[in-house]
Formats: sequence, C-alpha cells, structure tokens
Amino acid sequence: MSGLRVVKEDEGSGYPKASLLLRAGARIVDVAIAWALYWSTGPAGVVMALLYILFADGMLQGQSPGKKIFGVKVVFVPTRSGARHRDSVLRNSPFGLIIILSMMPELGARAFFAGLAVIGSIEALQCLRDREGIRLGDLWAQTQVIDGKVQADQPQRVPAGQDARATARLRQQTELKRD
Repeated sequence: MSGLRVVKEDEGSGYPKASLLLRAGARIVDVAIAWALYWSTGPAGVVMALLYILFADGMLQGQSPGKKIFGVKVVFVPTRSGARHRDSVLRNSPFGLIIILSMMPELGARAFFAGLAVIGSIEALQCLRDREGIRLGDLWAQTQVIDGKVQADQPQRVPAGQDARATARLRQQTELKRD
C-alpha cells in the first residue's frame, strides 16, 4: 500500500523534466479554450477566460484538458499527488495577471501584449533553464509538470550524470544495464 508522504525541501521532486513541446501544445489548447470562452460568453468573457486559466490544472486530477490531450500532468511535489484547485490558481497566477492587464481601461490591448511579452518571457526562460522544468508559478505552488505516464506517487530518480529529460523507459533501461 502506498500512502502519501511529505517530500523534504532539499530532496527535490525526483521527476524528470516533461517535454517542453508537450507542455507548449497543452498550453496552446488551454489558451484556445480560454479564447473560445472569452468570445462565446459575451461581457463576462474576460472573467470566464481568467477563471478557466486559473483553475484548469486542478480539473482532472492535475490535468487541464490540454494537458490531458498531450499526456502531461501537474503534481503537487510535497505530497506527490495531482494538483488541486489551490495549486492550479497559484501556479497559473502569472498568466492570470496577463488577463487582468487586458481589463485596463484604454490600455487593455497594449497592457495585455506587454504583459504577455514580459511575463511570458520570464516564465519561458525559467522553465528552459531549470533542470526539472519548474517555472515561477511552479515555485509558488510547489508543483511540477511531469509526463503523464510517470506515476505521481512513484517519482523516477535521475541517475547522476544523466540528463533530466530522459524518459522513464530510457532511464529504466540504463538502470537495468548497470545492475
């Protein structure tokens, strides 16, 4: 029986970095859904899009519809369980800020695109530079995006000297060869 346990802060998540292409594809699908909500719900469109972006990752046990399609998942690292709505709101708050900037009178579109450029760049650079693909929103929420095939309660340790992007299958094969 595998129970939940709290991961110590210095222990790290132990999960490999999820493919950035899969993450980008999932984000595109989620933005398309938010855009559809924006256009289809009339005056409440901005609020509906904002709520969707903020809560999407907590919908299906750590998977937004885009993440479900592309096979990635958000995990709350301390308990190694799927992200909850609270975690989703915290990790997506930088993107929510971009939507809130679009609500500014007279500056809406310019503020939106400026926020998208600045916040999007910071988030993307952080994700690219981090060994586990953790961006600022993930730091705030203590979450990580992982490959959906990796069991959330059983992290895959990356052997020393190997790239963190190695898939679970590749790492298991190299571990078997070492034994």
